[in-house]
Amino acid sequence: MKILHLSAFDVVGGAARAAYRIHQSLENAGVDSQMLVQYKKGSDSAVSALEGKVRSRFRSLMNELPMKLYPQCEHFFSPQWFPDTIAKKVKQIDPDIINLNWICNGYLPVETLTKFNQPLVWTLQDMWSFTGGCHYSAGCDRYQKSCGNCPQLKSGKSWDLSSWVWQRKANAWKDLNLTIVAPSSWMAKCASSSSLFQGLPIEVIPFGLDTTIFKPIEQRVAREELNLPLDKQLVLFGAIDATEDTRKGFHLLQAALKQLHQADWGDRLELIVFGSSKPDQPIDLGFPIHYLGKLQDDLSLRMAYAAADVMIAPSIQEAFGQTASESLACGTPVVVFANTGLEDIVDHQQNGYVADYCDTEDLARGIAWVLEESERHQRLRHAARKKAEREYAMEVQAHRYLSLFHKILD
Repeated sequence: MKILHLSAFDVVGGAARAAYRIHQSLENAGVDSQMLVQYKKGSDSAVSALEGKVRSRFRSLMNELPMKLYPQCEHFFSPQWFPDTIAKKVKQIDPDIINLNWICNGYLPVETLTKFNQPLVWTLQDMWSFTGGCHYSAGCDRYQKSCGNCPQLKSGKSWDLSSWVWQRKANAWKDLNLTIVAPSSWMAKCASSSSLFQGLPIEVIPFGLDTTIFKPIEQRVAREELNLPLDKQLVLFGAIDATEDTRKGFHLLQAALKQLHQADWGDRLELIVFGSSKPDQPIDLGFPIHYLGKLQDDLSLRMAYAAADVMIAPSIQEAFGQTASESLACGTPVVVFANTGLEDIVDHQQNGYVADYCDTEDLARGIAWVLEESERHQRLRHAARKKAEREYAMEVQAHRYLSLFHKILD
């Protein structure tokens, strides 16, 4: 069996890391697995770049041209219209199954999917595949119909860029041999309610990770390595552009931490942030904040998880949330909001705490609950590691994908 994974990136960003881990897990299981990417940063010989960096950059810039009509759009929006040469390369590789991943940034136009003769599996890393171009809907449900009047574009017109992209998808994809893989039940529910994917087979397979890398280490060692205090309870928060991306919920964490400060936790807690640098204007939460910047490798991430007493992932919308599963693998409990993909990862009051959606009081309550009793905290840590070994080990992920691939080919 030969599997080809299409992804804009191989190791840069959460979506790319998820795709690469699927490829890795299948390779480890003895499968002929390859990746074809737009930008290659890693050294894996089974990963190849479609074209040079200059042409890829030009493609990205051309893909963004329609966005010039909507300068007020503040969200990530992908038209995916500029022609490509992927189909010719895929024909040369001749895989049995094509696994689509995050294919935006100008990498794979909407219409190219019709040029593939193989069965398609689409692993969803966000909502773009079934919307009119946005990567997360931000509460809008127009993707359940036909888009248009897009609030993210601020268009105010029924025929706008979002309706154009949606219509192109609807016309091109109606006869595809396509199976959807969602990493969480929340994402599966969103996909099944969309007008584009309604009626398609949808499987739920969580993203995996290497549990031999993401594993518990002594907390003191991790804190000394990162120059963090040894005598405080440390709260960890991190994501790409952690403090700037409102979808990641830092503003909600701020409100929760202020409530904890008022509840006399002020001299006990300190905050660790990764994915963002220290801002020019300090943020006053009532607690000291340690900024780790952008962590580029798994070992640095493991050190951050191991140093913390609790990880907070307060995303408003999230397909899965690899920081949460990585934290569990390192034995660190996690606090999240309900009604996102993160709810699949955290079992309420077993390996963390699931707060009511966007309820900052309950978020503060959850942080306190995880930290306030040392014996309970140890039980949470043990259960966190066990959940990761049981659900997110790479061999478990490989088995789930292979079962699906065999079912499709049979």
